[in-house]
Amino acid sequence: MKFLVINGPNLNMLGVREPGIYGTVNYDGMVEHTRAGCAELGIDTEFYQSNHEGDLVDAIQQALGRVDGIVINPGAYTHTSIAILDALKSVQLPAAEVHISDVTKREAFRQISYAGMACQVHVIGQGIAGYVMAAKQLKEQIEAQA
Repeated sequence: MKFLVINGPNLNMLGVREPGIYGTVNYDGMVEHTRAGCAELGIDTEFYQSNHEGDLVDAIQQALGRVDGIVINPGAYTHTSIAILDALKSVQLPAAEVHISDVTKREAFRQISYAGMACQVHVIGQGIAGYVMAAKQLKEQIEAQA
C-alpha cells in the first residue's frame, strides 16, 4: 500500500514555528518519524510539501492512479481552500486529515475544515504521531472495504 503525505503552508517550518504549539521536531524529523512508522505498518510513503495552494491541488490530482490514499495536513488552507476540497473530491482517493495541534481548541477561524469534508479519517492534536495514526486508520478502512 502506498500513501502520499501532503503538507501545506508553514509545515516546512516545524521545529521553528511556535514550538509550544507544534513541537520541536523539524520537518525532516517528522518525515523520518512518519516514514518509519508507516513502514512498520506495511505502507510505503511519498512526501510533498508546499506553501502554495495550486501546488497542493496539483499534487492531489497527480496522485490519482499512483497511490492508494492521501494523508494531508493542509495547514492554514484547511480553513480557506475550497480548491483543495474540490481536488480531494475529484480524485476520490481515500484521505485522512491530520493536524499537529488541537485546532478544536484554537481560534474561531480554525473551527471549519474544508479539506476535512473530503476525508474519511481525522486525527487532530496528536503531534507528529498523528501522521502515523492517520495512516494506520486509513489503511484499516481501505482494507475493510476491499
